[in-house]
Parts: sequence; C-alpha cells; structure tokens
Amino acid sequence: MEWNSFSVEQIIRILKEDDTVGNVREVCRQHNVIEETFYRWRNKYGGLEVSDAKKLRGLENENAELKKMVAELILDKRMFQDMLSKMW
Repeated sequence: MEWNSFSVEQIIRILKEDDTVGNVREVCRQHNVIEETFYRWRNKYGGLEVSDAKKLRGLENENAELKKMVAELILDKRMFQDMLSKMW
C-alpha cells in the first residue's frame, strides 16, 4: 500500500500503535510502510487525535473552496478591467 492510500485517520491510528507496541519497525512491517514514511507521518500528524484529523480535513476543504472563490474573483476582475480598457 502506498503512503497516499492511507487516510489521515488510518495514519493516526498507526502512529498510536507505535505507542502501544513500542517498536516502529514492527508497526511499519505490519502495515507495509517504510520507516521513513512513518517518521514523516509522525512529524506531520504526531499528537493529533482522529477528531482533530476530521477537523483538519474540514478546514482543508474550506480553504480549497476559498482559494477557488478567490481565483474566480481574480478572473472576473481581469475580465472587467479588460472590458473597461477597451471601452475607453
């Protein structure tokens, strides 16, 4: 399984397993993940709970929607500026 095929919730659960098992290598073997990926996940998601991950996903979705809205507004502004410049 590739690292990007894990959901954030799954990643957090895997990181929590290390706390109980106490052996990173064994946890990585069980989930078919290389240790480098595990440590990258720990740096990004360490200390998060599953509920935090859900909130994070919601914020990321909201941020993406806001970025889309800003891009559309910029395009509208450029279109109006172009129209005005042709009128005068």
